This record gives sequence, C-alpha cells and structure tokens, in this order.
Amino acid sequence: MPSSSMRSVDAQPQPVLSPPAPVAVFLVVTIEPGGEPAVHDLLAGLAGLVRAVGFPSPDSGLCCATGVGSAAWDRLFGDPRPQELHAFRELEGTRHRAVSTPGDLLFHIRAARTDVCFALAAEIMKRLRGAVTVQDEVQAFAYFDSRNLLGFVDGTENPVGQAAADAAVVGDEDPAFRGGSYAMVQKYVHDVDAWEALAVEAQEKVIGRSKLTNIELDMPGSHKDVNTITGPDGEELEILRGAMPFARPGHGEFGTYFIAYARTPDIPETMLRKMYLGGPESGPDPILDYSEAVTGTLFFVPSATFLEAIPERPAAD
Repeated sequence: MPSSSMRSVDAQPQPVLSPPAPVAVFLVVTIEPGGEPAVHDLLAGLAGLVRAVGFPSPDSGLCCATGVGSAAWDRLFGDPRPQELHAFRELEGTRHRAVSTPGDLLFHIRAARTDVCFALAAEIMKRLRGAVTVQDEVQAFAYFDSRNLLGFVDGTENPVGQAAADAAVVGDEDPAFRGGSYAMVQKYVHDVDAWEALAVEAQEKVIGRSKLTNIELDMPGSHKDVNTITGPDGEELEILRGAMPFARPGHGEFGTYFIAYARTPDIPETMLRKMYLGGPESGPDPILDYSEAVTGTLFFVPSATFLEAIPERPAAD
C-alpha cells in the first residue's frame, strides 16, 4: 500500500471519513433513459444543497456521500473512469449467495437528527423525480451502545485518523481519482427468531466476541475470524465500515445495512469470498445462517473536488 506521504493534498474526499451518526438514510437508485442531465446537475450542486439544508441546524452534522455505479459512470462521465470500478460480483457458495442487484447511484446521508436527514433525502428525490427509479431506501439508526440488532457491538475494528484515510481513500495509485473511495453495499435481513433461540455462548461462538463486554474471543471460523484478512507481509488489511441497524417491527423485518468504504474494492471482495465460499482453514461465515444479503452493489465515490468541477457528460451516440 502506498505510504500516506504519497497521498494527494489537492483532492478533498467526500465525507466518507465522517464519524458515525445516530441517524442515516441510504438511497440506491437507477437512472432512467434520458435522466442523465438531471442526475448530472444534482451531483454538481449536491455540496451546496447539503449546506443549504443543514445551515439552520449547524449542530446536526448533516453530510452526504454519493457514489456512482459502473454502468452509470460511463453514461454520466465517460472516460477516464476509476481503475477498479466494476459491477458487484455475485458469489454462489455451497450454502449462501451474495446477490448482485441494480444500483446506479448511492446516497449515504448522515446526521444527528432524523428531520434533517429526511429533508435532504426529500430534496434529492424531488430534483431527481422522473429521472431515477428507487431500488432501495433504508432509514437506519444507532441502537443502544453501537450494537446491531443481534445484540453485539458493531464496527469495533474500524481504523481511525490517518489509518482510516489510508484504508478508505484512493491515493496516487489512481492519480485521476485521488480522494475518491469505493463503497460496497449489502442489505442484510436477520432471522431474529432463530438467532434469539441460541444461547448467549452459542451466539458468541458465531460472532467471535463477548456479547456483554465486546472482548475478542479465540474462536476459529467465527465471523470475526473470517472477516480478518492479511497482506503478504502479515499486516491486517482494513476497510472503513459504516454499518447501521434498520427495522420495521410491524413487518417483522430486522437487519443491518452494511456499507464499507475502501481505497480498493479488492479488500472487501476478498472478505466476501471468505464469508461465502470459505477458505482452506474455515467454512463459510456462520453468521450467514442467520443473516441473508438481499442486495449487493458497488460504487465509486468521487472526491468532493471532482464534483465541484464535474466533467461534462459524454456526447450521445
């Protein structure tokens, strides 16, 4: 991995490095034929829109990171394109499947208050009305002390500070897209009844952590073990996770909206291959017996600097 000293200082990332917030809205949409001009205009003015909506509530910390899918990139910007941008790669294991689902644009909205998240999401969709089709919309929330709906603390191993930037932000390996990031998204729905039927000790064996204290346990083949990958030098390879719980209790729906920011999609993809296909030392991730991914998308989150000087759309054939 290139050292941080090689990182460009002239490309400001979108708020992928922002700390966790109590409230989030995730919007994944596809662009309708002819909808490109409206999308192009929205992306060019998104930073100003976030400032306008958030200005009356400065303590809300409103922010929005937006990503563009592989096919949509060509429609909106043409060449050049991010070196590693491609469609989400579906995985079919012996017991579990990581599905690939439609997604041209991702909007990851975060704030300390629900109302400002709602206001920004509503304004975005108002400006894109008729130009896009919503494929998925999730309103997520912080749950107790950073726990997911399975009752375990989530995001413990996230890097911080410069380590987070090194893990999540593209550097000089792709000079045209310094300051960008790759965002992998999966929406997981939990079988809460089956999970809660397990004893706490059995749950801890699946997760690889103590449920009460969040202390890491020596549990080979656990979720924690499977999701730890290392490079050739033995150093752990990191991503920046932004997963949050969501639920519709009246519909019996409880889940985790998983989003990972990375400077290369190869790292989260390697994690997914271990999760779904297993490896020489472990089978598939045991958490998949209780959590099913119902979406799967990959986006490139261009730098804020890129969006401020957004390229012209390619000419139509």
